Amino acid sequence: MTTIPEGPPADEPQGAATSSTSAASAASSEEAVLQAAASVLEQAAPEAEGSMEALDSGRRLLLVHAHPDDETIGNGVTMARYVGEGAHVTLVTCTLGEEGEVLVPELVHLAADQDDQLGQHRIGELATAMEALGVRDHRFLGGPGRYRDSGMMGLPTNDRPDCFWQADLDEAAGFLVEVIREVRPQVLLTYDDDGGYGHPDHIQAHRVAMRGVELAADPDFGPGEPWQVAKIYWNAIPETVLRDGIRAIREAGDETFFEGMDPDTDEMPSFVLPDDLVTTRIDGMDLVEAKMAAMRAHATQITVDGPFFALSNNLGNRVWGVEYYRLVRGELGTERDAEGREVDLFAGIQ
Repeated sequence: MTTIPEGPPADEPQGAATSSTSAASAASSEEAVLQAAASVLEQAAPEAEGSMEALDSGRRLLLVHAHPDDETIGNGVTMARYVGEGAHVTLVTCTLGEEGEVLVPELVHLAADQDDQLGQHRIGELATAMEALGVRDHRFLGGPGRYRDSGMMGLPTNDRPDCFWQADLDEAAGFLVEVIREVRPQVLLTYDDDGGYGHPDHIQAHRVAMRGVELAADPDFGPGEPWQVAKIYWNAIPETVLRDGIRAIREAGDETFFEGMDPDTDEMPSFVLPDDLVTTRIDGMDLVEAKMAAMRAHATQITVDGPFFALSNNLGNRVWGVEYYRLVRGELGTERDAEGREVDLFAGIQ
């Protein structure tokens, strides 16, 4: 569950409940969300056709994420940009997000401590979000429900034998190898080794992604032709970008974003990197509306209401329209922005 924005994430992204107005709005759109999701799923291409389309594309991008909604928050405009440019974009989500909190009061009964049906509901939310971004190839690692959401770090749910945190690494990576060898991506996006902020499923998704890349290139591992992923990126946020953003938001009168943090003195959260470690910047300002639509599709987990998105200068949209990465495998492209950052994930790939 994610409320956008309330401050730095702590384990699974958290935030205050939505207002009654936003909750009612989300509830009223629920039927449309489910209908749209069903339509997307019914029209999805069979795996064989999807594979053919992927190999026909000259550029292929693979993303590995922990829960439905993570992909939209971190990589929404990146996905939409490359789909729009004709690249084949494949999303692998490792759990259904069963342990998330529910922001829509009328759907609270879906939560893990009640009907425990949130994961099935989030399949539909993800399908709708991917429709908004134009991504047709989205899959769950090992199939829907193969691995359960582990919940926040330190909770008893981390110890469930079926949760992702307890998954055998090579078994889980083996499922990803199947996707890598089928799609043959040149570029892979995932989290850093701390999962961005320490959530167990994010950490495990990082481990599975990196191990999957290693095993996919090993000719002695399993069936299928080996494939070497040329470039690997980890999601990143540059320190100056966050500091400047907090300052601008404070000047606009919003004191809730990273509440209590002084951007001029306080130490930044662990998911923020020194500027010199952030290698790549993807500008998707012309695709912000697609990203916002995808966020709204994840209605049980994200609310985009509030002052951050209502600022007269559209600062909130500007923040979400640019996404940053750290290249950890491969060579940087030669085309750079004013800060010296690479501007194309596929640059330098033959």
